[in-house]
This record gives sequence, C-alpha cells and structure tokens, in this order.
Amino acid sequence: MDEALAHWLGLREATDWASRSDTLTQEVAARLAVHDPVHVLDLATGTGSNLRYLIERLPSRQRWLLVDRSAGLLSLVYSRTTAWAAARGYTMEYVEGGFTLSGRGLDCIVQTRQMDLDLPFDPLLFTGQHLVTGSALLDLVSERWLRALAQSCMHAGASVLFALTYNGHSSFTPPEPEDDLARDLLNEHQFGDKGLGGEAAGPRAHAHALAAFAAAGFQVREASADWVVDASQREFQGLLTEGLAGAALEQRPELLTAMTSWRLRRQIHMDAGRSRAVVGHHDFAAWPERPTSPKG
Repeated sequence: MDEALAHWLGLREATDWASRSDTLTQEVAARLAVHDPVHVLDLATGTGSNLRYLIERLPSRQRWLLVDRSAGLLSLVYSRTTAWAAARGYTMEYVEGGFTLSGRGLDCIVQTRQMDLDLPFDPLLFTGQHLVTGSALLDLVSERWLRALAQSCMHAGASVLFALTYNGHSSFTPPEPEDDLARDLLNEHQFGDKGLGGEAAGPRAHAHALAAFAAAGFQVREASADWVVDASQREFQGLLTEGLAGAALEQRPELLTAMTSWRLRRQIHMDAGRSRAVVGHHDFAAWPERPTSPKG
C-alpha cells in the first residue's frame, strides 16, 4: 500500500503545487517573519511534498518536524528531497533523525518522526511551533479531530496552513453519464473512519475547519485550489478514475458492470487526448487574533 501511495503522491506533486494558493502562502509567510528561526510542524507528511513546496516560500531559517504514521513514506522524504535540492543547488546532509538543507540563504534543519495522529494529541508535539501545516489531510479527519487541532494550535500560538482539502466537487470533459454518480459515491466513501478521530469530515472538512478555528479565536482565510488535470496527464487521470471507481464499488458493489463500462469510456477519452478533469479543493489558513510575541 505504501508503494502505491508513494507513486500516487509523486505523480500528483506538480499538480498539487500548481493548484495551491500563492496568496494564502504569502500571507502566512509574512506573519512568520518575526520568528528566527521559524519552527514548523508538518502533519501527515507523506513523502515530503509540503516541505518542498513551502521551504523556499518561508523565512530562510527554518526548523521542521515531519510527522507521519507510515515509516515507509517517511523513509522516502530524504531521497525525494535530495533530488529536489540538487536541482536547485542546495547542500543536503544527513543528520541523526533527519537532514539539513543549506545554500542561497537557506538554513533548514529537518527532523522526521513516525507516530500515529489519532486523538488524543501529544501536547508536546505542538509546543514551540510557529506554523502547523499539512496537505491533502483535513478531509480524512473527523470534526472532533479538527476541533482538537484548533485548540492545540491556539494553545501553542501557532499559525496554520492546510492545503488541498477535497471539497466534494469534480467534473470531466467530455462528460459521461456516470461521472456524477462516481463522484457522489466517492463523497459517501469519504465519510468513512480513517483512524483520525472517528467518522471523517470528508467533503465537509473545509467548512468544519473554518468553523473550528474561528470558534477557537483564529482569524481564518480560504482560497480555491482546484486540481486541473489536462489531457497530457494520462497516468494521473487513469489513477484518478481508478480511485473513483474503487470507492464507488465499495459503496455499491452491484455497480461493477456500470463502473467498469464508465472507466473504459473514460480511458478511451484519455487515449484520444481529449480528456480533462477538475477536482475541487480548498486551501485554508488561520492565525491567532492576537499576534504572538517573537520566539526563537
């Protein structure tokens, strides 16, 4: 499972980055400028895409803690970041429990930690953090988890930036009659318990996050961050439709014939170079109403 997920995460990384809100990222980064170094907690790190996206957009001195329950995915952070760093001329060195990145004004120490993110949170995880962040996570967690996250971030005085929360919307061009059915069944599937505090918030996660952080005393911001997957991304679209069909069949096994036919017709569009997919996501940022004092 980790191998397949790692491949999917690598395949989608460029689209993830292109979809994210530069405006929200810049607004959060500006608020972190008072901290030297900036301490960042990255939840559900996967293979490190969020680190690689943000590292050049935050103040230059950074201290990261990357957390994921999968040791297999965390083991790939180093190799994937090594290739990324080399392409940009950064120096990367292994240290116990993580690595360093330096060059062109960048001074970054990264530590990784394998741990479960189910409730209750370890309060020490958030202590001293200036930014709590993650990508493609919040639709997998429960409403109770989101409330606990908001309280933990408020207690730490940390700002928040969570990217690419699925919002339940998708469309394909050219359309097929089962497109909406596949999407609606995926949305039902999203509410299943993912081991993060109970029934997942799924497509409602973005709204629940806004409410939870506002109730905890944060200023909140949001931005659209839709995936736009064009005809050149055939493998991406193929795995996307495979995931949709798989989730649909878990909800309605009797639809095997219909979903198989749907996937075949969608594949014909992909092979002909005329298929395009849009998958709805939101980015979410928050910071305490009262600014925190600078911390080292």
